[in-house]
Amino acid sequence: MEKFAFIIHPLEKNDVAKRYPIARLLPESLVEWILTKKKPQTIAHVTGIRSSTGVEAEGWFIGCPLLPRQFTALPLDFVYSQLETCGHIAEQLGAKILGLGAFTSVVGDGGITLSKRLNIAVTTGNSYTVATAVQGAVEGAKRMGIELETATVAVVGATGSIGATCAEILARDAASVHLVGRTPEKLEALARHLEGVSRARLRVYTDVASGLAEADIVITVSSAAKAIVEPQHIKCGAVVCDVARPRDVSTAVARERDDVLVIEGGVVRVPGEMRCAKVSDGSPFSFGFPQGTAYACMSETMALALDGRYENFTLGKEVSVSQVDEIMEVCTRHGFTLDGFRSFERALSAEEIEQIRRQAERKRRVGVR
Repeated sequence: MEKFAFIIHPLEKNDVAKRYPIARLLPESLVEWILTKKKPQTIAHVTGIRSSTGVEAEGWFIGCPLLPRQFTALPLDFVYSQLETCGHIAEQLGAKILGLGAFTSVVGDGGITLSKRLNIAVTTGNSYTVATAVQGAVEGAKRMGIELETATVAVVGATGSIGATCAEILARDAASVHLVGRTPEKLEALARHLEGVSRARLRVYTDVASGLAEADIVITVSSAAKAIVEPQHIKCGAVVCDVARPRDVSTAVARERDDVLVIEGGVVRVPGEMRCAKVSDGSPFSFGFPQGTAYACMSETMALALDGRYENFTLGKEVSVSQVDEIMEVCTRHGFTLDGFRSFERALSAEEIEQIRRQAERKRRVGVR
């Protein structure tokens, strides 16, 4: 039996309130202060993961009690100490590889320092996150009648480790790629790098609205603590693949834009019959996905365990195209697949996607962009 562990953390105050209902009545600043007094702990036991090759794995979700803003606002040494505690819990449980979820993979140097403090392998899961984001966005675009070869693609958070590699992969085939980020110098440096490997026209933007205005396909992977993509930013008929957690796309998009397809990047069907149970009482544990599915970053950790690849696979701020190709091969061999499409934490049927496509066509006929 192969063994892994994965660090999770609350994405918003309501997540804290699920365990401590009093949190709903408290200001977020007080909730954050209380969380700094909490220690990491094992949240759930994961079983039933079985590779297409017959290998089985089990694992544990370990909770780091910090909200997204705290990972960058608190002293780095304190955050590292919390993550290191999570790692030592994983070691005690017998895990041989530790995955970093959500903001735990963003803080500091992307797991490099943490890996040096632990006796087990560490991965951010970003390689498979890139693979599934690109795969999902391209497939979603086809459902909406968009061909990559003639499309304008925008990558929000383009200078991050996930965004830069998504941009490089998509720039090989897209007509145009808009690189959207906060720092002009980093964007220009990325554009210069991509010029040598790209067929696409490249443009850089520091303003989300401008970068998305003409985009047919959007992948958004920023590390923003709150939503940055609003309804008025998105072109009629566009596909938006939101990989970020917390999400980059405002929930207002779901209410106001029935002509755009918003999908969650990195939702993966895990091979076997995965079950998650709370260690406190054995009751089912859910992070909002249907049973048997997981984030791509979790799936990378699971797949590496199934493959016996107990190594620091994806670390730091860079993800290479070769890493993406390699982890895609590993995950495919063990039976991990994209699990259709989800939007704002619910499954989308083929009929719903077709309805969105038709609504976009109607609006375009009357001159809506």
